[in-house]
Amino acid sequence: DLTLIHLALSDSVAFHLSIEKHNLRFMTTASSGLSDFPEMEVSVMIDDNSIGFCDGSNKTLKINYDWLKKVLHDDPELSKWFEGECFERQLNGNKVRLSILKDIFKKTEGVHVFQLMSSCYWDEETQRGDGAMRFGYNGEDFIALDLETPKWIALQPQATPMILAWDLNKVRLMKNKMFITQACPDWLKRSLIKGKSILLRTEHPSLSLLQKSPPSPVSCHATGFYPRRALMFWRKDGEEIHENVDHGEILPNDDGTFQMRVYLNISSISPEDWRRYDCVFQLHDKEEIVKLDKAVIRTNRGKPNDVPDTFCVFLLLNLKAVIVMVLFSLTLHL
Repeated sequence: DLTLIHLALSDSVAFHLSIEKHNLRFMTTASSGLSDFPEMEVSVMIDDNSIGFCDGSNKTLKINYDWLKKVLHDDPELSKWFEGECFERQLNGNKVRLSILKDIFKKTEGVHVFQLMSSCYWDEETQRGDGAMRFGYNGEDFIALDLETPKWIALQPQATPMILAWDLNKVRLMKNKMFITQACPDWLKRSLIKGKSILLRTEHPSLSLLQKSPPSPVSCHATGFYPRRALMFWRKDGEEIHENVDHGEILPNDDGTFQMRVYLNISSISPEDWRRYDCVFQLHDKEEIVKLDKAVIRTNRGKPNDVPDTFCVFLLLNLKAVIVMVLFSLTLHL
């Protein structure tokens, strides 16, 4: 299943962004041998938002936000470029690349997946941008663009024949560099202005304490927050602690927000010391706190009376979030 392929390049080009930094990512996936997956698709992300998607083989384009529809409507050349990239240039180009890869690996049958990640960021504070372009094959980094030279770098020995041929096309190399360093940041800046109500929004979470049953760890659960660049931790006497603490992953909700959990092992904490502990959630410059208190912990048994239903809903939401994360894995980690 393609959705289960871990693409190393997604982690390689991920940016550790501050509040002032934003990124735009284009993920192109071409495949053969997968009957239930598009032959070629492109997904577009800004920060944590999926803003567009196209299926090149079926020539369908999906725009997720009205502000982007207006941008493309007001700029016919840009709209034409996007359609040309998806429906023609990337579709035809990736067919050729897949054919070459089958010859290189001497494997004409089976599943072949070739992916391109083009990404850039813009720093509002420094007014500077940068980016990266990488190709992956069957879940492994394969080729990267060195923006300084510019030249292609083979990340696998089998990629050498391809980069030798690609490096001869100096015009294409310069176009790729200009796309990453100029066009992409310009589009990102325009998008942040036009779509600021969505892209620059802040949503704070609901915070709760959950426990399967005593004396299992207490989970501090935050859900419904945006953006995903949030922190959550346990404190004792006002100081952050790490012992007996386990951090869960940040998971996407299906409404575009996120959730996260941090567990505290309470087996060695005496009841009279509970009041010394609290869970802290931080997003931007706002802090939310919930005290470790038996009266507010939701468990599978005991008070409050609606706990069983609430806890089941919590488990179902987390199961759904895991499924969303797997399906979303090819485009989120950047």
